[in-house]
Amino acid sequence: MSPDNPIDFSTGSLVILNVILALMMFGVSLTLRGEDFRRVLRMPEAPAAGLLAQFVLLPALTCVITWFLDVEPELALGMILVASCPGGTFSNIMTWLARANVAVSVSMTAVSSLAATVLTPLNFALYGWLNPNTRAMVTEIALDPWNILLLVALVLALPLVLGMLAGHHFPRFADRAQKPMRVITLLVLFAFVGLAFGKNMDVFLENAHRIVALVVGQNALALAVGALAGLLVGLNRADRRAVTMEVGIQNSGLGLAILFTFFPQAAGMILIAGFWGVWHLVSGLTLALIWSRSADTANGEGL
Repeated sequence: MSPDNPIDFSTGSLVILNVILALMMFGVSLTLRGEDFRRVLRMPEAPAAGLLAQFVLLPALTCVITWFLDVEPELALGMILVASCPGGTFSNIMTWLARANVAVSVSMTAVSSLAATVLTPLNFALYGWLNPNTRAMVTEIALDPWNILLLVALVLALPLVLGMLAGHHFPRFADRAQKPMRVITLLVLFAFVGLAFGKNMDVFLENAHRIVALVVGQNALALAVGALAGLLVGLNRADRRAVTMEVGIQNSGLGLAILFTFFPQAAGMILIAGFWGVWHLVSGLTLALIWSRSADTANGEGL
């Protein structure tokens, strides 16, 4: 990625992005209860399979594949960052549209969002260093995992806790507000990403031949890893679909927030995360539509 083509992104836009992410997490958390976490302890198979795929298999495979394919360092590091992020909040909506197990999806979102406060910066630093092609870049940018941990905690963990508290103390507000908040923040995020791409369309078009194939391929890998993890532990079809969505719909918005905060000149990484934010919604909605039309989603063989 040429340094002569930096991404045009202001400090004010960064604040807006972080607020959007926090509000999305707050909205999702309004209907979370302690029961969602206890469900993980009672029936850990699906969440455990999803978390293994999310935080171990996907980043490790991304590291190996980008090394094997000799992906240029900035793009490879962007892919590693996205793979290190937790599942996106849209996964719950996609799971519902697919007529899969929403309880599994919500439980995984809650647990993975908390786990991400530690595992996202850890995986990013670890796999960025393990890949010989990106090691020099990680060393050069003087990565501080603690600063990333703080950002993740502020935009994921804190809104999650506040949302749960609001839902517990003000249940009527939570019931009325959670659906409108999801729709509004989704539309605002679409508008935000659209404006960001519009302002930087020349940069994206100049590099589309490298960006698109990498993102589409990595998203297909994420969906496949989620599905395979569910198959290996013997989950029923509805649970497998929930795990697949949770792993395939990454929180690329968090990746963008990290990049614009700590690596604003890394145009290649930003384009990877930005296009992920568009593509995984296309692939997720397409898959959800296909699955929603199939019969007997709760049980049976196949995906």
